[in-house]
Amino acid sequence: MLPKPIDHVAPDPSVPSAAEMTTTVVIGSGLSGLAVASELSRRGVQSIVVESIECLNSGPNRTVMTDSVSLSERTELLRLLRCYASSHSLDIRQETVAEGLCMVGYSQLLPAPVLGSKKWAVQTRNGVLLADHVVLTKYPQNQLRRFVQSLGLAVGIDIKAALRAIGLYLIGVGEMLTPTTREIVRQAKVISDSIVSQGALAAQVIQPVKASVMAAAVAGSTRRPPAISV
Repeated sequence: MLPKPIDHVAPDPSVPSAAEMTTTVVIGSGLSGLAVASELSRRGVQSIVVESIECLNSGPNRTVMTDSVSLSERTELLRLLRCYASSHSLDIRQETVAEGLCMVGYSQLLPAPVLGSKKWAVQTRNGVLLADHVVLTKYPQNQLRRFVQSLGLAVGIDIKAALRAIGLYLIGVGEMLTPTTREIVRQAKVISDSIVSQGALAAQVIQPVKASVMAAAVAGSTRRPPAISV
């Protein structure tokens, strides 16, 4: 069972106030997830790594490889990434499982976006994580297509490009063969570069927006931002 779109969750007024905010949520604490989190850390980007239900149910040795050299490389890279995560105090939450995923404004859980706020909501048993970006390491492409279509977005041949446009990234997802360690590192760098560049562009737009929001607050404006409709 994988994180599913949470479009039909009953509204809970206590959830948004208790929600935790971060720049990026990485779903999957295996090799791919740690590679992305490490690359983001090197670029100064905050992230929270949680587990996916599929990874939890599959056990620690879910990757089957017959090539002893490749297996040795993956084992060594995983050891190095875990050491990096520990020495740099990365926020790795293996006991926290992502149970649902939605885009803010497209779910009853968080129906109305706030100017300059986070784009994605990841539901866990401990609460909601709000983020600008989400990285998935396990998710069937047919489910991803249905999810994107449920948001009213067109999905072409290049699903990864369509997802990047809305802040959703895939690493090692939909691959016919298990990606090599070199390919995992390459994908992690590409994702990190994209998130950093999007963050820089967003900062140029959000800063004047925040100023106008603060001015409205001082003036005592109580107007509620409109909800996004599909």
